[in-house]
Amino acid sequence: METLEKLLAEHPLFKGLDPQYINLMVGCASNVRFGQGDFITRDGDPADEFYLIRAGAVALNVYSPTKGEITYLTLREGEVVGWSWLVPPYHVHGDVRAIQITRALKIDAKCLREKCKQDPQLELELYKRFVPIIVDRVEAMTMQLLDVYSD
Repeated sequence: METLEKLLAEHPLFKGLDPQYINLMVGCASNVRFGQGDFITRDGDPADEFYLIRAGAVALNVYSPTKGEITYLTLREGEVVGWSWLVPPYHVHGDVRAIQITRALKIDAKCLREKCKQDPQLELELYKRFVPIIVDRVEAMTMQLLDVYSD
């Protein structure tokens, strides 16, 4: 049987993370499942959780008034959905929709932010792991927008 601790520790985002931090985060984690076409988050929603994809695929989308919905990145097993929980005012940027049946670990970001207040080293570890994700997402969106709006 796979425990939440094991699933967290084996996810690429948390590989090598001190077991004490995995144990702290377990209380903020739960398993979730999304059907094909389900919205996981919507633009402007409170960023009160993030997801570690275990199976399936999701599309990260932005809306253009002239082009409609634009998918700028597809995420699969081992990847992370959501980084806005780290940055006030904690609102989601863009829509995320399951394009296949998707299983994930949902991390309650409010819970995790409270744990970070109590342990600044945990907060530092999380920032170090999320900054590369943020950079990759900005680069992916930039490339997609250059493609969409080029002549």
